[in-house]
Amino acid sequence: MTVLEWVRLGTGPTDRLEGDRSGRAQTVIVVLSIVLVLVALFSLTAGASDASAWDVMTGWIAQDGTADAALTARDRIIIYDIRLPRVVLGMLIGAALAVSGAVMQGLFRNPLADPGLVGVSSGASLGAITVIVLGTSVLAPLMSIFGLYALPLAAFLGGLGTTLLLYRVATRRGQTSVATMLLAGIALGAMAGAFSGILVYLADDRQLRDLTFWGLGSLAGATWTKIASAGPIILLALFASPFMARSLNALALGEATAHHLGIPVQRFKNVAIVVVAAATGASVAVSGGIGFVGIVVPHLLRLLIGPDHRYLLPASALLGACLLLLADAVSRTIVAPAELPIGIVTAAVGAPFFLWILLRRRGILDL
Repeated sequence: MTVLEWVRLGTGPTDRLEGDRSGRAQTVIVVLSIVLVLVALFSLTAGASDASAWDVMTGWIAQDGTADAALTARDRIIIYDIRLPRVVLGMLIGAALAVSGAVMQGLFRNPLADPGLVGVSSGASLGAITVIVLGTSVLAPLMSIFGLYALPLAAFLGGLGTTLLLYRVATRRGQTSVATMLLAGIALGAMAGAFSGILVYLADDRQLRDLTFWGLGSLAGATWTKIASAGPIILLALFASPFMARSLNALALGEATAHHLGIPVQRFKNVAIVVVAAATGASVAVSGGIGFVGIVVPHLLRLLIGPDHRYLLPASALLGACLLLLADAVSRTIVAPAELPIGIVTAAVGAPFFLWILLRRRGILDL
């Protein structure tokens, strides 16, 4: 629907423009908030422990500790020390990846932009792998200075460098070429993969085992320490994203129009790039490579509630958290008692969806 097709249905103060989906968007956000609570409870209670969702809730609510007696000591360890950090980290990472995808798609004005597809995640992985392999030797002084923040900081710098290079290559005279963006992303991802391969070759057996499983993406190593290291960076990026909604909406009309609307376009681009790099880098540092969340979630929501970033960004955070928790539950149960890397689950769902987007944009599928 074009701007000219947005006509008034009446003359009252409460009338909406035809095609206005703000009411639906608000409803979707409320529903997703409720679904996220239910999915989190399911993820907490599904597994080897027999503790029910009711036991978990009463254990938290009780003030005198009597209700917590319904949980055995083993159940409390499983739920509070293993599953709860995993759920919290999954929500943070799912929200971060989905919001990063939505911001990148708004920045490049194309629904195919995604941190995993255009090499940003590969750059962040390179930074993280550098710290993992060289942290006990060459980078030991820096590790002693930054401590547990060294890994997410390195991943952030790797993602930031890749994003800046991508934007510089793909944008010319204020216009971003989609083909150039995808090709440049492939090239930058390949370069980052080559350097990562060199570091993997230098890794010892213990580091190699960790890197192999980490590269496929997993929440299995979730701890409160990891949340303390990556959580603040992710939360800052998430809290900053709603303030970018107005600028992203204006940018959708073109950079010249956004400038005339009073948007400091170049400054906003710099802020958006930093936010995407921070959220993606911190996520990759603690979970490894988890792809396609950033492209699937915003595109689904855009079809449902429209492109208004005032609603698209918070809805993306909620749906991204829900989907990643569900993918994690599948990865823990589908091959139990073993565990399937979560990156395989998201790729199995996201890759066909990405192919569908490409075919639909070319008009091969009329859906």
